[in-house]
Amino acid sequence: MSSVSASIEIDAPPSEVWSAVMDPARLHEWVTIHRRLRYADIGAPCVGFHMDQQVHLRGVSLDVHWRLIECTPGRRAVWEGRGPARSSARTEYTLTPRDQGRATRFDYRNEFRAPLGPIDALASRALVGGMPQREANRTLERLKDLLARR
Repeated sequence: MSSVSASIEIDAPPSEVWSAVMDPARLHEWVTIHRRLRYADIGAPCVGFHMDQQVHLRGVSLDVHWRLIECTPGRRAVWEGRGPARSSARTEYTLTPRDQGRATRFDYRNEFRAPLGPIDALASRALVGGMPQREANRTLERLKDLLARR
């Protein structure tokens, strides 16, 4: 398993950050590896919400099938994803109010499990290297810039 964590302070209230990050139609605005939203349930995301996303990493496009397994609106979301060859991922968003609710600390964490256990995990880390951390940082910077333009 490999994991990446990143945090950023955003000059927007948690409700605005939540609206942006939980809207599947806006993934292209801030997620650097996002290529296409293939499907998303209709309505506000809640536990059980599904979406299918195509991501692109190191020249390869992958389809990931996501299900929202925890959801506390305005505060925390946890997504479980299934990818090709039985790979899996878990992504967590945690929002913490700052500056009396005028700003937000956004904490992001992603865990990825390669499909064939420890040997595949080693190969995956060798192939991807530090890319997930760089992309996580770039993604959060894009989110911050997006919300600064509101």
